[in-house]
Amino acid sequence: MTHLSLHEQSAATTSLSHPADMLTHSRFGTLATRFEEDSASFWAYMNPGEKPCFTPDLLADILAQQAMLRDALSPARIAQHGSPLRYYVMGSRLPGIFNLGGDLALFAEKIRARDLPALRRYGHVCVEAIHGNAEAFQAPVVTIALVQGDALGGGFECALAFDVIVAERQAKFGLPEILFNLFPGMGAYSFLSRRLGQVEAEKMIMSGRIYTAEELHRMGIVNVLAEPGQGEAAVRDYIDAGTRKHNAQRALLRVRQRVNPVTLAELKEVVDIWAETALGVTEMDLRKMLRLTQAQGRRVQAETLPVPQMAAE
Repeated sequence: MTHLSLHEQSAATTSLSHPADMLTHSRFGTLATRFEEDSASFWAYMNPGEKPCFTPDLLADILAQQAMLRDALSPARIAQHGSPLRYYVMGSRLPGIFNLGGDLALFAEKIRARDLPALRRYGHVCVEAIHGNAEAFQAPVVTIALVQGDALGGGFECALAFDVIVAERQAKFGLPEILFNLFPGMGAYSFLSRRLGQVEAEKMIMSGRIYTAEELHRMGIVNVLAEPGQGEAAVRDYIDAGTRKHNAQRALLRVRQRVNPVTLAELKEVVDIWAETALGVTEMDLRKMLRLTQAQGRRVQAETLPVPQMAAE
């Protein structure tokens, strides 16, 4: 795949003056995107390849896309052209998987090397991407996570940063880090404690259990529960219903962020604690981590293998 650097992406989009043109012509190696002008929505689907996690390439593309969106939706451009965008939707192109979280193989490598700065750098990039979604690119946009497959670890944390979570019934959510003696360090505590309270957030983190989309809908974490295969349609219904009240909806979300903000500084400080904690895991914990990585790889292969054709009778 060809990846544009943040500088190259910014240079390519800045030459286009109209925000709608910038949204239409944006291209990213690990993100499949489309701009739908009629619904004022921008759709981005993660497609990181064989590793169903937040690889460095995927993180770089997410940050580059966020920079493009901040540029396209800057107050100066909106004042000149108006805003072409009201909704941003992120989903996944991996069958059965939204995102399975951090790059565990990279974690194990850096932990064995005692490379604390590298762990911090990776975590800081993750939370910069998460915070960019949480602040809606500093623009009057409602962000929607479209979860059609499993969202585990950092994948769940990513979804929690969005204003709205639309999940298909078969999707699973969880924070498995406790299984290898760690905690989810890229936003889980910050976002869950604001939604559920500290006690319930800590229970969820310490349990390591997997939750169904239906369970999280009852808890108020999933906003819209869709039937299998109907996630995109549910997002479109949500957008259609919200279009006439978008101004009030976006204002209410700004109030939520003002009253109960999740700051980038807070997220980075938690990452620093996570990175220090990671150096305390044992070799047995690392082996569990790597077994999970191998299982994730096998799952991606199984999900993407072509279905064999039945022989003609």
